[in-house]
Amino acid sequence: MSDGRTHDDSQVREPDGGPAPEDVFDGSDHHDGAYEPHYLGGARRKKKRGFASCLAVVIALAVVLGGAYFVGTKGFHYLKDHLSHAADYSGPGHGKVLFQVKEGDSTTAIGQHLKSDGVVASVDAFLSAANGDQGIQVGFYQLKKKMAADDAYKILKDPQNILKDTVTVPEGLRVTDIVAILADKTKYSVADFEAALKNTAALGLPSYAHGRAEGYLFPSTYGFGPTEKPIDMLTDMVNRWKQAADEDGLVAGAAKVGKTPAEVMTIASLIQAEGRGSDMPKVSRVIYNRLDGPGSRQGTNGLLQIDATVNYALNRTGVVAVTTDETQNTDSPYNTYLHPGLPPGPIDSPGDEAIKAALNPVDGPWYYYLTVNLRTGLTKFGTTYQDFLGFKQEYDQYCTTSTRC
Repeated sequence: MSDGRTHDDSQVREPDGGPAPEDVFDGSDHHDGAYEPHYLGGARRKKKRGFASCLAVVIALAVVLGGAYFVGTKGFHYLKDHLSHAADYSGPGHGKVLFQVKEGDSTTAIGQHLKSDGVVASVDAFLSAANGDQGIQVGFYQLKKKMAADDAYKILKDPQNILKDTVTVPEGLRVTDIVAILADKTKYSVADFEAALKNTAALGLPSYAHGRAEGYLFPSTYGFGPTEKPIDMLTDMVNRWKQAADEDGLVAGAAKVGKTPAEVMTIASLIQAEGRGSDMPKVSRVIYNRLDGPGSRQGTNGLLQIDATVNYALNRTGVVAVTTDETQNTDSPYNTYLHPGLPPGPIDSPGDEAIKAALNPVDGPWYYYLTVNLRTGLTKFGTTYQDFLGFKQEYDQYCTTSTRC
């Protein structure tokens, strides 16, 4: 690499412009390379100048660092002393302040918001109390006006103080049941939630739901913030369903089983209403066998004959045995005793287990199942109508000793 100078060693000179005495070649100690002594002498001279330069840099750096340490140390103690004497309130405060920590807020930003909301007397006092804590969690907190900065920080540093309306929505509920729970656990009415359900564009429902939220309000436990409105809560539930659908591979899985995502969600809702735990994949298989198998050979003619669909048509909740009159005379597209194939849409909100079962029916020849013991949930599966009649006798026997039928 060039240093910008002409490297003719015979012209190397001292700063006064004269030749360096020790660098003049006098012909003695001659070697094959006539300029070797001059080259070596030049190298030695450059080393001397390099050492002197490095020593000067080291001394200068020591002076700078020493000064910086002195100034920095004094500055640190000054800042610490300044913060410790920052304006602060002494009392516990009064009134109520709903304070929000937003995503991306730094500790300094939080202190600034606290100051502007009248919670703390100064940003410096809060920063001193927080002592560099950057882990304050996002959410709403109940604070007061004119709090001591340390008291405000103690509330904000504990995630247990985040304000939320905790609402648990179990699997298998219908929209009407879910709305009743939300109205009971929040400050909004049933009418408020029903109005929000009409805003289908804001809910973010999939296009194949055709504006109906049934089946797409995912069952889970939710923590709703104090500023969330009914549309926000319902959207949270739809978004949670989207997350489950993505995790379960709904779209690809539906194609694999030869159904649309909408049909899989309807099947999942039937499984949720009819099956329990490890029985769900078997209930799923019965549904697929009746839909796609040689149903006429088994006497089913493509009819699902699921009691839960008739109860849905009758707007009746719970596990209720339907009568022959109800199965034959309930005029509804949801009556799977009269109409072959799937009902028009989901009949409840299926959980993750039911969705997985709808996407992954276990292999089996079954066309019939019946829960023969409502207390234990014991369900038996068969391939022929004679199997079913045997299950029916077992169920009737159970009912003679139980009040659950």
